[in-house]
Order: sequence, then C-alpha cells, then structure tokens
Amino acid sequence: MKNVQIILDSACDMQKPEADALGVTLLPLRTNFGGEVFLDGVTMTHDEFFEKLTQAKTLPTTSQIPPFDFEEAFRRLHAEGSDILVITLSSKLSGTYQSAVIAAQETGIDVTIVDSENVTAGERVLADLAIRLRDKGCGAKEIAAKLEEAKKHLCIIGRVDTLEYLYRGGRLSKTSAIAGTLLNIKPVLTVRDGQLAVLGKARGARQSNNFLNEAIAKRGGIDFSQPLMLGYSGTSDTALQEYIAASRDIWEGKLKSLPITSIGSTIGTHVGPGAIVVAFFANEQ
Repeated sequence: MKNVQIILDSACDMQKPEADALGVTLLPLRTNFGGEVFLDGVTMTHDEFFEKLTQAKTLPTTSQIPPFDFEEAFRRLHAEGSDILVITLSSKLSGTYQSAVIAAQETGIDVTIVDSENVTAGERVLADLAIRLRDKGCGAKEIAAKLEEAKKHLCIIGRVDTLEYLYRGGRLSKTSAIAGTLLNIKPVLTVRDGQLAVLGKARGARQSNNFLNEAIAKRGGIDFSQPLMLGYSGTSDTALQEYIAASRDIWEGKLKSLPITSIGSTIGTHVGPGAIVVAFFANEQ
C-alpha cells in the first residue's frame, strides 16, 4: 500500500511546526499588508498577524494558493511514491480548491482532492479526521469517501467580539455597526453550504455563550469520539477560556484536555480579535 501524504492549506489554522510534527504538507495562503506579502502561518505567525492587524489603517487582503505551489508539492510527493490527498477550505470562499484541481490536471498526477466546504476550525477537524484515518492505514480515496460522509455532521459555530472588522471589510453598514456596538451585539456565525452565515445575534458575552451552547444542543451535542477543535482570534485566549469555564457541563469528564487553536489571517481579517469558535462532529442520528 502506498504511503498517504496529506496536503492542507493554512486556512485550517494549523501552523508549520504543528504540520511538520503531524507529518502533513502545509501550503500557505498569502496575506497582503499594504504591499508587503506574508505566508500565512509560515513567515507570519497568528500572533504577529493580529499585532499588525490592530495597528493597520487599512485591512489586509488574503489571496488563494496559486496552482504552481500545488504542482510543486504534487511532483515532489509523487516522486516519493505517495498516495496524495488534498483538503482545502471551501471553494465558495477561495479559489484554492480550483488551484489544486488545475495543478492536478497540469501535472497529470492522480490526486484526491476534498473541498472541506468549511474554514478555520471546521476545516481543521476534517483534517484531523483525515490524519486519524491515515494513521489507521486507509488510502487517500477511502479517506476522501469517509470525509464526504463526515461533512454531513460537521458543525462550526463562532462568536464575534467586535463589529469593527465586519464593518471595515464591507460586511456590515456603518449604521448597523454603531447601533450594534452601543447595544453590545455579538453576532453568532456559522458556515452553511460552504459560506459564512449569521446564525443569530446576542447581547453581551453571557448571552452569546448561551447561544453557542444552545446551537450545540440543537445538533444533538458533540460526538467526543471524533475530532473537536476550539479556536480564538487575537493574541490572547481569555475570551475562549471564559467560555470554556462557563460551559464546563459540556466538556467535563469528556476529554483529558481540550484541543485549542489560534485563528489565522483567512478568517481573522474579517472577525478581528476576541472571536471564539467551536468546531465538532454532531451527535445527531
């Protein structure tokens, strides 16, 4: 059986040291700060990104991974005799999936490509499941089939702390941003059909935490036998730790420790610091 090599994009919010430790290839999206280009999670850490973001007069832009980067990775791994599996962020949020498809066509190499239809921690739990299946000896196509089935139960829910970046990014009107800030509104977001969607709005941290927990309960709770990921944006995880403490009934006795990741530039550009996210496979039947 061929050795399975997994290629991920940095929108899953895994950074290079962790990717190296897990034995996966991480290809970075680009982040452009006023003409200065950084490789997400490679030449710029998540902390460094948020330090620059909070000081920037204009929002940075992010761009897809070009086909050439995939071609290089495909040729290298193919020469090693690997069975190649690619997992990308949602094709409705970025052209990265299409870049992988183009690269496979250009090289003529048999590559299995999965559109996660998700991003950040949602893409990450799918990647973690793929790594788990790889380690059990599954082939690339078998893993892809299992991921497609698992996607039906994948859920991601997040809370935004500030409306500033949704407004600056053109996703919220000035009037709504001002009114929402005065009322301490914290939008609760999800990914639906591969795109970001507003699940609801809550006033204050406590109400938004309750909203997250209600959304988890509506999906039948968390399947703790499957990968789970909690995430935070910014240089501090204080908001996430407060949420975990306030929601201890969900986690207590389920896992020895909760997996936590920092959110990178792909979503961080739009939500700013202070956001929290929970991604899991639902316990629904």
